[in-house]
Amino acid sequence: AHTHTHTHTHVADHGAKQYVVKALVLTGGRGKGTLSSGMKGGVKVVDQIAEVEDVSSKMIGYKLVTKQTGEQGVDVSRVMVAEALDILRETYFSIILDSGMGGPVMVGSPEGGMDIEWVAEHKPDKIFTLPIDINAGPDRAKVLELAANLGFDGELKEQACHQMIQLYALFREKDATQVEINPLGVSPDRGVVCFDAKINFDDNASYRQADVYALNDTSEDDPLEVRATNCGLNFIKMDGNIGCLVNGAGLAMATMDIVKLHGGDPANFLDVGGGVKEHQVTEAFNIISSDPKVKSILVNIFGGIVDCRHIANGIISACRQTGLKLPLVVRLAGTKSEEARELLEASGLAITSAGDIQEAAIKAVASL
Repeated sequence: AHTHTHTHTHVADHGAKQYVVKALVLTGGRGKGTLSSGMKGGVKVVDQIAEVEDVSSKMIGYKLVTKQTGEQGVDVSRVMVAEALDILRETYFSIILDSGMGGPVMVGSPEGGMDIEWVAEHKPDKIFTLPIDINAGPDRAKVLELAANLGFDGELKEQACHQMIQLYALFREKDATQVEINPLGVSPDRGVVCFDAKINFDDNASYRQADVYALNDTSEDDPLEVRATNCGLNFIKMDGNIGCLVNGAGLAMATMDIVKLHGGDPANFLDVGGGVKEHQVTEAFNIISSDPKVKSILVNIFGGIVDCRHIANGIISACRQTGLKLPLVVRLAGTKSEEARELLEASGLAITSAGDIQEAAIKAVASL
């Protein structure tokens, strides 16, 4: 529901004994968070429909601060209202991709409903793992054994095993990298229930999972990061004032390090990738220069796959489109770099050239 009055409409005919109201925000620790309305906790269990509306009114339109959000918190624009079920016992279950084991692994613990990292550190004997042969799929006998290790027995063990295998099917069919159920619990009325879930998906498989990615909510993301993603760029906004445009994640990180070494502060991580096209370079420039904190721009390109002429043409196009007034330092090396530098010189634009990454960083910092 997007407004507290809608919550009443959604639950009026449900007839549940209790309701749970959750702030729908992309952060963990909601239950222990604090809202700017003064209410403690972004997850509440209530008995009456009127309480659903009251609690929702203290969530929607306010900021929720949790241990993951920092002091700035996140805006709550929606809440989820569901029937609250009694939980007799809580366990933890997940399926992850583990590079060490070379494939999917089921992870379970009888210590559910809490921070699994804490359990792994303080009670490692309570963590059980089951590697899965990605070609053969789960072995039912072994999954039953895992269910038993989580404390399920009799009919509940069969139910838990069935749910684990079904969750693995979801994991495979939807190209997930993680399916986490915490808690996987026991309800006196419903048996084994997945009470809460977290699912991560492989972005490389987004073309196969259009239905899943159509659900993506970017309302809490930084608008510049959303804009970059839509253009196929890898961009993360930071707090500095030197905008960085680089190709390759490793070179981008090295560029930020050298900027810091010489007293500067990078405003972003931006990897345009090896197959970047001219229009993407233009958009990358537009994204960087639209950040009011940016006071200088540093371009550091090593042309292996990428043709430096595409970078140069993109820079020229962006500068002319935006009427760029910021200092601009460009270092180009590799494929067609000489021709690219000639294009920049012939453009008549106020561009400072640099011979190597160190010189580029020094000049970018000095331009502030």
